[in-house]
Amino acid sequence: MFSKILIANRGEIACRIIKTAKKMGILTVAVYSDADKDALHVHMADEAVYLGASPSRESYLVIEKVIAAAKKTGAQAIHPGYGFLSENADFCRACQQENITFIGPPVAAIEAMGSKSAAKNIMAKAKVPLVPGYHGEDQNEHTLKQAADAMGYPVLLKATAGGGGKGMREVWSEDEFSAGFAAAKREAMSSFGDDTMLVEKYLTQPRHVEIQVFCDNHQNAVYLFERDCSVQRRHQKVIEEAPAFSMSEFLRSKMGETAIKSAQAIGYQGAGTVEFLLDVDGSFYFMEMNTRLQVEHPVTEMISGQDLVEWQLRVAAGEKLPKTQQELTITGHAFEARIYAEDPSNDFLPATGQLNLLKTPVESKHVRIDTGVRQGDEVSVFYDPMIAKLIVWDESREKALQRLAKALREYRIEGVTTNIEFLYNLVTTDAFKNADIDTSFIEKNRQAIFHQANEKQNDELLTKQLPTAALYLILDLENKTKALARQSNDPHSPWHITNAWRLNEPHNHSLTLAYNDIEYAVTIEQKRQASASYYLISIKGNGVTSHVVDCQGEIEGEKITVTIDGHRSQSIVAVTHNKTDNRISLYQEHGVFSFSQVLPDHGQNQDDDHHGGLTAPMNGTMISVLVTPGEHVTKDQPLMIMEAMKMEHTIKAPSDGIVNEVFFSAGDMVSGGTELLVFSKDAEDN
Repeated sequence: MFSKILIANRGEIACRIIKTAKKMGILTVAVYSDADKDALHVHMADEAVYLGASPSRESYLVIEKVIAAAKKTGAQAIHPGYGFLSENADFCRACQQENITFIGPPVAAIEAMGSKSAAKNIMAKAKVPLVPGYHGEDQNEHTLKQAADAMGYPVLLKATAGGGGKGMREVWSEDEFSAGFAAAKREAMSSFGDDTMLVEKYLTQPRHVEIQVFCDNHQNAVYLFERDCSVQRRHQKVIEEAPAFSMSEFLRSKMGETAIKSAQAIGYQGAGTVEFLLDVDGSFYFMEMNTRLQVEHPVTEMISGQDLVEWQLRVAAGEKLPKTQQELTITGHAFEARIYAEDPSNDFLPATGQLNLLKTPVESKHVRIDTGVRQGDEVSVFYDPMIAKLIVWDESREKALQRLAKALREYRIEGVTTNIEFLYNLVTTDAFKNADIDTSFIEKNRQAIFHQANEKQNDELLTKQLPTAALYLILDLENKTKALARQSNDPHSPWHITNAWRLNEPHNHSLTLAYNDIEYAVTIEQKRQASASYYLISIKGNGVTSHVVDCQGEIEGEKITVTIDGHRSQSIVAVTHNKTDNRISLYQEHGVFSFSQVLPDHGQNQDDDHHGGLTAPMNGTMISVLVTPGEHVTKDQPLMIMEAMKMEHTIKAPSDGIVNEVFFSAGDMVSGGTELLVFSKDAEDN
């Protein structure tokens, strides 16, 4: 076994590998860039070596620097994690040349699976079922479009060197092909330096089911069951679970044996994942093989009781697989939720900022958190915006799902926009509970996940959620004021009165709460009956003249208990404070309901965007400028394309109008909030 390894990665996967290495008594070497000099993985490792500037192409992706760090520290092996150099055959070859063990498959296996087109040709020869498509060398747009026309739309364009949803575009009609082809090639070149494409038939109701395989160099191979990764956005996984729901033993065995056949066809060694599309009729098709550890490997560890990183280290050291197929069993059910700094309501745009507050659920045998950040760390523009992976386990899918919802309620992050509320809303939908899931889950259930307006919801908003949020703010103010009064020299001072007392006037508090950008005027009148207080809450807005609710409530920690019209219910509450508003989120049985308390504007929040400028949504690089000064554009026409945190973001025209000035060119670095261009609306839109 190795005595020292270098981890050629960062963030949560680097921390994850370090934990297992320490458990096995193996010393670890971390590498870092300027942005990561104080990162968690640097502090956890026994040694750390500086690689270079923050952009990954100047640090984590420079093979020579990583090899030099291993030689300098005497590391006998390199674990690449996932992403970066993990599936780079040149890096694997460089390790071999320097007599450093690459903790992963051999060069030939990486090369075989490094091209999606070549991989599919190999799988076809091995009699592995494939989705219909074109995987040829002719990259002329006309050739690929001809293939798409022949197989019928929709189709999926994919970068042959791709992964993580990069360089992929769904094309639903012949008219969309050229734009989708150009965008996919551009993103593929940016992400992988290779814009070779393939086109496949796009199945409209598939599930994404992948098989974890492991091979050693003693001709042994096993599969550690399957994971369902169907819930995705932008072709990137959001929620994973193991085992897959509605999976018969026959189908599990058939897919597992096919996955092993796929691995053996390329002489595989180490941990790998064979990804399949599983259709509604039980047929399945090879998509690709990832020659590395997957982001979602923890759910497999939770149901199998195996440490997959330890397996990787043992296999790389020449040992046999720790278990045979007959010795592997499934126990219980596990979910993984990927917690990102992103804005789900704005097309999942990545977010940056400092983690001013980071409070996680308590870890136990049921709850695991894999992360690479601490409170006070910054989510930067240079790397993937993942904050953590929240993993839960229990005896059944239903119980595990309850634990996942509870853990998401307990997660608290301030300083950056996150997808926590989105995840909670998703996993508490009836469709997810009932496993009515395919790869279009988010689109099909958008209304339920994002709580888009409907008659039933509007009624509940006025009778339940809005009054609860308003009452919490008032009760919280009362509790804080009483606490201050107890600490003061004059606890009976009138300045400590919180009942909104006014001479000869009702005891009213007035608030403005916004939900989905609609503002509601809320008046709370405190009443007393015998020795108890109750509140009359009047709500106006969105066409409602006045809706009055009679309620009582009490706060205990982060929980508020309210009684409205005789119905007693509880909510977990999270409050974040900003310069212009306070955000209050109620975690309830059927999702999160978030409100903004609109604060008075005393002049410091003037809108200075009077010139019609469009600004950068975040720090990034300008990929393409699609318009010129003086050009007339139509509403939603793409104007510019930016890249940030491994994702493209298209700046579109807000209305019909004219582009007056353009301030950036392709290749320019842009800071978030910077004015990109000056835009004038057409007269009829003013």
